[in-house]
Amino acid sequence: GIAGALKAWTGAHEVIVTIMLNFIAFYLVSWMLRTPGLLQAPGSSNPKTPPMKDTAVFPELFGPQYNLHFGFILVIIATIVVWWILSRSSLGFKFRAVGENPHAARVAGINVPSMYIIGMLIAGALVGLAGVNQVLGTITTGFSADIDAGIGFDAITVALLGRSTPWGTFAAGILFGAFKAGGFSMQAAQGVPIEIITVVQALIVLFIAAPPLVRTIFFLPSPERDQRRREKARQKQLKAEAGAVAK
Repeated sequence: GIAGALKAWTGAHEVIVTIMLNFIAFYLVSWMLRTPGLLQAPGSSNPKTPPMKDTAVFPELFGPQYNLHFGFILVIIATIVVWWILSRSSLGFKFRAVGENPHAARVAGINVPSMYIIGMLIAGALVGLAGVNQVLGTITTGFSADIDAGIGFDAITVALLGRSTPWGTFAAGILFGAFKAGGFSMQAAQGVPIEIITVVQALIVLFIAAPPLVRTIFFLPSPERDQRRREKARQKQLKAEAGAVAK
């Protein structure tokens, strides 16, 4: 909500703002973990929370041999809900309109600042759900300041790979989840260094960014621009044919 409000009121870029807010959140949680009576486990001097209650831990889906819990079901439900909001609701139409052209959306009567705030609130709720999956499903013995495990920054790459669509992001998340889950096993079983996972992820980002970068360097037309030109030519042809029929 803070990032959305800054975007709405000042035009601050949401990616830069949220990256800066990460440090505020990190040091706030670190302070709470070192303060008795807040998050720190009672009777302990370590900056760590007490274990989660057994009644709050997510159940395992396929037994203890697989590190897959009920949080995966929540992810599927969240993906369906986001897909429905973006594709089937009037709120999703407003989101898409503001994303495509905020000036045109404002002319059409859409409250652009409120759309920024609502969109960032929903995004924050989804990130909170990811944190719940970590605390109640993956690290149930109590968490420390490194609870995020770099998932937030991985999410930027996942969203790029998924073309910012719900199901594309879901599929990209499965891929990167396999990277994270299989990296340590690959290193232990085959001796392959776990750093190769980071290399593969970096190559994915490069391949995603390569087509627009190459078009910019060599001044090549983009497919979207060619499609718009064809649509304009087709509209002119239809108008000419309609004029000829009228005459």
